[in-house]
Amino acid sequence: MTMLDRIGQIAVNAKDIERATAFYKDKLGMKHLFSAPPGMAFFDAGGTWIMLSTPSAPEFDHPSSILYFDVPDIEATHQALKARGVEFRSEPHLLTRMSGKELWLADFRDSEGNTLALRSWVQA
Repeated sequence: MTMLDRIGQIAVNAKDIERATAFYKDKLGMKHLFSAPPGMAFFDAGGTWIMLSTPSAPEFDHPSSILYFDVPDIEATHQALKARGVEFRSEPHLLTRMSGKELWLADFRDSEGNTLALRSWVQA
């Protein structure tokens, strides 16, 4: 029986590929793999590819799911991204405590209006 256990690629809608590519590359500091016509750009997120693309049909023209980026130090990452011009919707905040650890989150929007978030596990 085949089991699904790994995400290889996630598509994120973009209205303006050049603007979105600059945001993910310059503001988020993600590794740009390549761009391909018509209107696609690919980034590496720890082995999972993020594909920025213009919607191919009206039914696909909607915001993407929220992408949660695991970071080792949410405060430092939050400050570094703010310094690059990323506008956060929320400051880093405690979500829950589990097994001696705390889960912290902070969310922001990309240049295309999609919600993204930072996620960090901190020793309690």
